Amino acid sequence: MEKPKKIGRSWLDAIGVYRNPRVMAMLVLGFSAGLPLLLVFGTLSAWLREAGVDRGTIGHISWVATLYALKFVWAPLVDRVPVPLLGRLLGQRRGWMLLAQGGVIAGLLLMATNEPGQALGVLVAAALLVAFSSATQDIAIDAWRIESVAVDLQAAMAATYQMGYRIGMIMAGAGALYFAAYLSWSWSYAIMALCMGIGMLAVLLIPEPTHKIDRETWRREARVVRFIENSVQLSARRRAVSAWFIGAIVCPFTEFFARNGRLALLILAFIGVFRLSDITMGVMANPFYIDMGYSKEEIAGVTKVFGLIMTMVGAALGGIIVVRFGIMRMLLAAAIMVAGTNLIFAWLATQTADITLLALVVSADNLSGGFAGSVFIAYLSSLANRAYTATQYALFSSLMLLPAKFLGGFSGDIVDATDYVFFFTYAAMLGLPAILLVLALMYVRLPAAPDPKPTAAG
Repeated sequence: MEKPKKIGRSWLDAIGVYRNPRVMAMLVLGFSAGLPLLLVFGTLSAWLREAGVDRGTIGHISWVATLYALKFVWAPLVDRVPVPLLGRLLGQRRGWMLLAQGGVIAGLLLMATNEPGQALGVLVAAALLVAFSSATQDIAIDAWRIESVAVDLQAAMAATYQMGYRIGMIMAGAGALYFAAYLSWSWSYAIMALCMGIGMLAVLLIPEPTHKIDRETWRREARVVRFIENSVQLSARRRAVSAWFIGAIVCPFTEFFARNGRLALLILAFIGVFRLSDITMGVMANPFYIDMGYSKEEIAGVTKVFGLIMTMVGAALGGIIVVRFGIMRMLLAAAIMVAGTNLIFAWLATQTADITLLALVVSADNLSGGFAGSVFIAYLSSLANRAYTATQYALFSSLMLLPAKFLGGFSGDIVDATDYVFFFTYAAMLGLPAILLVLALMYVRLPAAPDPKPTAAG
């Protein structure tokens, strides 16, 4: 792994981070991670709405995506338990990636064979399998990303990840809508399953990072285990199980609080509210476009394809600027941008359907989303102790999603009770706590996460 370099490098050096092979590899892994999300979220909402499912039910079904917010529950297994056979052949991180991708494919094929009007329950169960497998893939990819390069390259890794992620979302959004329009929803989801093969190929080609634990972490775990052994009489087998449980599940959480003290609660609160605004709005985005009178082709062409350009610009800009100026000031800018773009949607809801206005609003939204994604991922990565990469980062990313997914489930109810103008204004106001908390975090100095400096194998 490269040694961290100082913030404040020249613009040419900052742009040059995108030549790193591992930074480039994140483009493909991001595609594999981004493809499943819309297929159980926005695209699924469009399918359900077209099939005549009411908006309240669509909002409640969006809770399927809450599994992304619960991935910290099984992240310790991904961190410490190798996948049989695949773990020996590919390593800890890549073995889990490949297994999870297989689960996504199986779930998408099951969704492709069921229609909302005939087997809504089976369709939702299949969506749960896709969400669970996709969240597991995210855990492994995040761990690979953090362990493969130095901290100062994490924003660039996040940028290429965001680009790939958005391309995957374009395929699952615009691509799925086009295929549904000219073929059928079932064929569309089957084609999406086939596209996951790109991620599988990437897993076979990338190197496996060496996962090391620093000495202080080993000593901390050993002290806790000795305390348990001295306090409770256990058999040898139970002591081994207790030691694994402590190292894999207890220590990742206690280490974070021990390192950050009372500031840990401030950090976690900020993480929990950062994406309230955009995720809440995202649940009703496609139903909004449909209710405004836009066709599936117009939605696909503007909100998915055209918006990709601005997302990639925003993501790349975020990666460069963080290398050049650091994280915290850019984090504040990102929080303001994310909340502000929802107010533009509130204005759009007062206009008649106009493809040009839609393109302008979507451009602003995607630019801010790409920028915010790169900056926020870099921030979360800087918080993780690399001895517990998968578990701690899963905790952060789950906390980022859980409150937002929960509130997002009521989006359809709010629109039905009021209107889209009120809803988008409400979504914008949900961004205010993130702005206030990042201002507070800018005035405290947080201890750096321990870095055992692993090197990539292969």
